[in-house]
Amino acid sequence: MTMKQNNVVQTKSYAFAVRIVKLYQYLVKEKQEYVLSKQLVKSGTSIGANVEEAIGGQSQKDFQAKLSISYKEARETHYWLRLMQDSGYLSPTQSKSLLEDCSELLKILGSIQRTMKNQIRNL
Repeated sequence: MTMKQNNVVQTKSYAFAVRIVKLYQYLVKEKQEYVLSKQLVKSGTSIGANVEEAIGGQSQKDFQAKLSISYKEARETHYWLRLMQDSGYLSPTQSKSLLEDCSELLKILGSIQRTMKNQIRNL
């Protein structure tokens, strides 16, 4: 299944992954935090990786499955960001923008999933 060149979820999930990688580098270098940050970088970069796989999916079912994984990874990332804030590794100021971006990705991914389900019902 192919999508438009300027795909919003593709662009936003990639930009978010770049921010997560930079955050990981900061956490390791400045905070010497290696365990939680590794979880964060795995889930945060997986969102965009699964969006890419969905775009290259071989079928509508494949597209939906990868997008569903991407949504779950975004939920997990949201959890790790909140945990890092609440445990003092990130200040509310540092985490605010990332949490907003993650929430936006969740809304976009959720909307795509709902649209796909409605399309299937209407067939």
